[in-house]
Amino acid sequence: MKKLFLILIAMLVMSSMIHYTVHVYADDYEQGETETYTYSESGYKDYLEEYDFKTPQIDPITIKGEDYIESHDSVSYNRTIENPTNASDIVLYTTDNGDVSFEVNVPEAGYYNIGVNYYPIEGKSSSIERSLFINGKTPFAGAENLIFHRIWADETEVQRDANGNDIKPRQKEAPIWRTVLLRDDLGYELEPYLFYFKEGVNTITFKSIKEPMLIDHLTIKSYTTFKSYEDQVNEYEKNNYKKTDGREVIIQGEDAVIKSSPTLYPISDRSSALTEPYHHAKIRLNTIGGYNWRVPGDWITWEFEVPEDGLYKISMRSKQNFNRGMFSSRAIYINGEIPFEEAANVPFKYTGNWDIETLSDANGDFLFYFEAGETHTITMEVTLGEFSEMTKEVEESVIKLNALYREIISYTGPTPDLYRDYQLEERIPNLVERLEEESERLKKVSQSIVDITGEKNEMTGILDGVTLQLDDFIENPREIHKRLKDFNNNMSALGTWILQVREQPLEIDYLSIHSEGMTYQANEGIFARLWHHIRSFIASFTNDYSSIGGNEDEGDERIEVWVSLGRDQANVIRQLIDETFTPETGIAVDMKLVNADVLLRATLAGKGPDVAMNVGNTIPVNYGLRNAVYDLSQFEDFEEVKGRFYDSAMVPYEFNGEYYALPEQQIFLMMFYRKDIFEELDIKVPQTWDDVIEITPDLQKHHLDFWLPVYPNLGIALPPNPVFTSLLYQNDGEFYKDNDMQSGFADESAMEAFSQWTKFYTAYKLPLQANFVNRFRNGEIPIGIEYYTMYNTLSVFAPEIRGEWEFAPIPGTIDYDDDGNEIIRRETTANGTGIIILKNSEKHEASWEYLKWWTSKETQVSFGREMEGVLGAAARYPTANVEALAELPWPTSHYEQLSEQWKWVKGVPEVAGGYLTGRHVDNAFREVTNEGSNPREVLYDYTLIINEEIDKKREEFGLPTYDD
Repeated sequence: MKKLFLILIAMLVMSSMIHYTVHVYADDYEQGETETYTYSESGYKDYLEEYDFKTPQIDPITIKGEDYIESHDSVSYNRTIENPTNASDIVLYTTDNGDVSFEVNVPEAGYYNIGVNYYPIEGKSSSIERSLFINGKTPFAGAENLIFHRIWADETEVQRDANGNDIKPRQKEAPIWRTVLLRDDLGYELEPYLFYFKEGVNTITFKSIKEPMLIDHLTIKSYTTFKSYEDQVNEYEKNNYKKTDGREVIIQGEDAVIKSSPTLYPISDRSSALTEPYHHAKIRLNTIGGYNWRVPGDWITWEFEVPEDGLYKISMRSKQNFNRGMFSSRAIYINGEIPFEEAANVPFKYTGNWDIETLSDANGDFLFYFEAGETHTITMEVTLGEFSEMTKEVEESVIKLNALYREIISYTGPTPDLYRDYQLEERIPNLVERLEEESERLKKVSQSIVDITGEKNEMTGILDGVTLQLDDFIENPREIHKRLKDFNNNMSALGTWILQVREQPLEIDYLSIHSEGMTYQANEGIFARLWHHIRSFIASFTNDYSSIGGNEDEGDERIEVWVSLGRDQANVIRQLIDETFTPETGIAVDMKLVNADVLLRATLAGKGPDVAMNVGNTIPVNYGLRNAVYDLSQFEDFEEVKGRFYDSAMVPYEFNGEYYALPEQQIFLMMFYRKDIFEELDIKVPQTWDDVIEITPDLQKHHLDFWLPVYPNLGIALPPNPVFTSLLYQNDGEFYKDNDMQSGFADESAMEAFSQWTKFYTAYKLPLQANFVNRFRNGEIPIGIEYYTMYNTLSVFAPEIRGEWEFAPIPGTIDYDDDGNEIIRRETTANGTGIIILKNSEKHEASWEYLKWWTSKETQVSFGREMEGVLGAAARYPTANVEALAELPWPTSHYEQLSEQWKWVKGVPEVAGGYLTGRHVDNAFREVTNEGSNPREVLYDYTLIINEEIDKKREEFGLPTYDD
């Protein structure tokens, strides 16, 4: 049996190295005809060793976009159109779906670069993504996610609000034709990718992941290296270029002309009086970059002209106060090209304060030649620099150590018996050798950091802590199971290490193109700094930081809006108000940032706003019962506005035919799973709850878990558990019956749903608590159900498993439609927020105009895109507007999954006394799972308590009770 298990493990390891094939069907394509893609799981390094490594030198080969190969989906998805910048030219339009192929005849087999001349045509405002296939397969895993940046610019110059503060200019797309060599968007490879082509005819295919783009042409070109700075200086001497004298051009950082991301907008710095422009109290957008400018591949471009031909230095006032003990790296492009090898990796060391950095290396400052009378550009691009290889090594180590961890817990479980000998050294092939390999790898990385930075720091401390534990495992392999928890924590620490090192922030105040001999001051003297802080401190007592100021021009009418969101969100709303709402309606808006709990106190005191935004699902009806919120159904066009949302989104805000809010956000459950682990274990993704029960033993056989969320027992008004709610609705149960006067939990459908839910924990031993993100990353929980905003978290904070996970609709219950056909019912519930009008407001009509504007498709799309622009993909907005979600930058396949699940969402009604329903469902659940009580009896007992509370509250509000 032991030998058989080892053979099975070996087979699984071998299978993980094999390509896997996917057959894709198009809707308009006859079933049976397929387009076959083969995906590689090998890394780029292995790919370079897969063939005889040659880089033949040939003349560039150009393939026009219009010469694409007709494929099964080309009629639906691809077409040629006029070039938007040159009507006489024809280019290829590719959508956010389908694929497009090209043929190229290569004269000599070898590795080549691929260039794409593309135009980021209007889409959903996110980066363009494509997968690349050469001769039907992806060359290596990284080729599955190739990024083509959109191009952004400030829409207007910086303006000021009524409080005298600068207003962040809105970012607009500024598309241009741009040629890029395909490269690693994670930044692990500093040079563009090399791709192997056989001699003769080869096929290049791009498969759309998201966003449309135009292609003018592709280029197959030979690999070339950068010249050195020494060679560049020799060219200067050969051309008799001379140094300039007394010349200077200052470029303010915030005056960038274009950038790769809408997050790279002007920002404010008040840490120094030398920052230009400066004000001690008011907000001045006087720098650019900072923490927003940290993602490898993001770039900023400035334009300038010089007064005289000749050689100049480039200096900048910059601040790197994020990566302590490390440095941030930038690649420098002059007029679109990296001028020499040393400019491809310029480090900016940690100083904690402003510094003057002149582009240089150990041998001295660099000189650049510029001609007068021409517009020149300087582009700075985030790169991992010398940390690229180290980061890649640590990520490889995390992947291997997590795989080893899963092998270990397949014998020990996550909480092993400390006094048992699991004989791991005998059971797990090459256990000690694998530990030695990873320990040595991490030690080399730690030493490399010391060699570069000259010291040990917190980054090396994390690596040293892991290697110390690995060395202990190597010396005492029979003790490994006793420190598994620490081992797991160390894997999480390494994952965090990767995230931190990949972030390369840098803030720029200004750049100077100058002659030799010019000097600049980084920081003011001690007395100037003291005076700056004194003035700023005094001003803090007079500035109103809760007010989000608008333009000075006032509308014909004015309403007050309270927002319980972050300042970034409030600033975006303020901007949208000034751009569209006030100009279109003539209604001015006073906006204030408040804590959510302030609304209740203000309402009770009769001092609330006209409109409150971002209120929880439970608030509108509870306030409405107390005559504190206006009934929106009284407006003539309410039914039309209500049509913007699914009925499920309106359910929590309706009581007795009156509606007290419009939905802003609606967040529902999705099922997340690790594709790689499911393939490794040969387990199918569950479609029904019976499937979940079927795969659970297979997972648990390897000591892996299925996650069904159980949320902490905090607060009185605990929302009903979403998994129980899903089971309840899938079994035709209801929360309330008899006109909301009684709980529906005494019905058989509710009893069955509750029993089914608790059985997952009592009979199938699913975990009652877990850190889903960490355990999903390390593979301990390869599948689980969470609100779909978990997608944002995993996309940003789990780069090491990118491409290895997916999400899908939650499991359902088999039923039959009216024609007798089998269907899977996937009803689930949703969480969310709404926007309300206070009853005491005297401006109901004006407030209603604001609600209509805010929940409209156009405003929701603008807000969603702006927030993603400000905070990145982690802030993707879960709008409740059905049409708006379709316009947000979701990959096509992921939006289809969301859209499918959304149709099954069913809202939970809010009723008088219903605030205790979720609490008592949780109490009943804990009694069953902790004390082994009978689920039906316990639920029945708590149903009586729920009914008592409903009766009590209905009497309090003068409503009829069940016994009347």
